[in-house]
Amino acid sequence: MSDLLERLRERGWRLTSQRRVVAEVLDGDHVHLTADEVHARAAERLPEISRATVYNTLGELVTLGEVVEVATDGRAKRYDPNAHRPHQHLVCTGCGTIRDVHPAGDPLADLPSEQRFGFTLSGAEVTYRGLCPACAR
Repeated sequence: MSDLLERLRERGWRLTSQRRVVAEVLDGDHVHLTADEVHARAAERLPEISRATVYNTLGELVTLGEVVEVATDGRAKRYDPNAHRPHQHLVCTGCGTIRDVHPAGDPLADLPSEQRFGFTLSGAEVTYRGLCPACAR
């Protein structure tokens, strides 16, 4: 069973066939699919799944905190199932591919106190940008 499916079962989330197929499509280390990509892959497994069901399921997963919405540079939102594993993102400025990365250090600790303006920090999002090998050719 996938990590995402296991977490959803533990939460008691009702796993209909439609919800299950969306969770299965999202499962993986470097999965950052758009809603349309999720729908296309889900429809390969369950042809009767509607686009509305996929969008609603993605919204529920985001609300539950089991999936993170990733928006980069005005492109379509992507959905990251690794919500419980601290990581940053590496984004190709050419094709939009997103990869999870785990740099050393703590971005919260890296912000000097004089640049915090009295804020109590609760999180940080760092996005690295560049060209993937295919786009760099």
